[in-house]
Amino acid sequence: MKYCPKCATPLTSKPLDGQTRQLCPAEQCGFVYWNNPTPVVAAVIEIEQKALLVHNVSWPAKMFALVSGFLEANEDPRDAVIREIQEETNLQTHTAELLGVYPFQMMNQVIIAYRTECSGVIQLNEELDDYKLLEFNAVKTWEFGTGLALKDWLATKNQNT
Repeated sequence: MKYCPKCATPLTSKPLDGQTRQLCPAEQCGFVYWNNPTPVVAAVIEIEQKALLVHNVSWPAKMFALVSGFLEANEDPRDAVIREIQEETNLQTHTAELLGVYPFQMMNQVIIAYRTECSGVIQLNEELDDYKLLEFNAVKTWEFGTGLALKDWLATKNQNT
């Protein structure tokens, strides 16, 4: 952001509340760009005793991850994850339990992740072009974003075996 959305004055960077923030220097304005993170939901989908990972058309070829998406205005996160699963995979969700809340700083997001149990025939929407159904012990995690949720989910699976 270069200009104040309220008065069009060029923004400056200054310390405020312990962080450097962009703000409007015009005394009569007072605009502060807080750059708050965007909430995102993600689903660890269990289907037929396997984990579903998907490939988004905009991702690198070998990258598979969790179904995820943005909340709509006034939408409950649990409802959002059920909606995203249905929209992206056409699956029906029978169980959606909060798994955890995770920072995804490189995207300025907060991920609200759920463990879900689903059924149905997988039909990908236009955002996705491939998927993998993996045995739980074949799932590999990564150390950022939805990978942290997957790691926590996998730890619960290892405790239950």
